[in-house]
Amino acid sequence: MSSNLDTLYRQVIMDHYKNPRNRGLMENGDITVNLNNPTCGDTIQLQMKIENGIVVDSKFVGEGCSISMSSASMMTQAIKGKNLIDAMKLSDIFSGLMQGIEPNDEIDLGDIEALQGVCKFPARIKCATLAWKAMEKALKEQMPEEKTS
Repeated sequence: MSSNLDTLYRQVIMDHYKNPRNRGLMENGDITVNLNNPTCGDTIQLQMKIENGIVVDSKFVGEGCSISMSSASMMTQAIKGKNLIDAMKLSDIFSGLMQGIEPNDEIDLGDIEALQGVCKFPARIKCATLAWKAMEKALKEQMPEEKTS
């Protein structure tokens, strides 16, 4: 059964790599973040459009391995329609997934779950998290700082 699941996950990852969702540039993006992984040469430019605290659109361009580019495709799909806090929570869950932490059953990760096996390959974790780090950087710039008095 495990090998069937591995095969399915590989198919999902390759589908996002060969047919990336949300690949391209926006003419009217609010935020643009450029990140790269110097270890392997993966690069991403992430653009997001945010209205009233909701991610209404997200697109990316970049170069990299199948893990990096499929993760960007899955991430841009997953955050559309989410408010900034929920998008950050999803990023936290993904970060846990990359550390081998099982996701909460109440959260439907959809295709993102296919990247769960990456945690077994430490050298590939940075590939999988590149787009997520770009999204976190973008959202941190948009979220109001909590003031402590």
